[in-house]
Amino acid sequence: MRFMILVKANADSEAGVMPSTEILTAMGKFNEELVKAGVLLAGEGLHPSSKGARVRCEGPTKRTVIDGPFAETKELLAGFWLFQVKSKEEAIEWIKRSPFQEGEIEIRQVFEAADFGDAMTPELLAQEDRLRAETEARGKTGS
Repeated sequence: MRFMILVKANADSEAGVMPSTEILTAMGKFNEELVKAGVLLAGEGLHPSSKGARVRCEGPTKRTVIDGPFAETKELLAGFWLFQVKSKEEAIEWIKRSPFQEGEIEIRQVFEAADFGDAMTPELLAQEDRLRAETEARGKTGS
């Protein structure tokens, strides 16, 4: 099962303070452990919310764009990992080994197609499989 690991922002990440070489080295070592264990599917750091935007959707056509920065730093994200693990407990154990010294990390299970039950028709499942294959192929070629 897959889990999204959400790393919460803090005042430094929202101010655009870049991590030190020491922190990057520790994170790189941890990421190597994740890759060697076959756990890491993806992971990236995020720019501060001041460089982002939100799009509020209301009804079928109304869209409102709100430029960052956003208040409530504790609700913002600074990065993520996508893990492939056997259980939530395994994901938790991996995060306990992460090099973070402070802050909060949220772990959320990713839906699989089967989780949608009968709402996921064979046609929708075929579309999902096709899109996933296309996405993986683009990731391999970098296009």
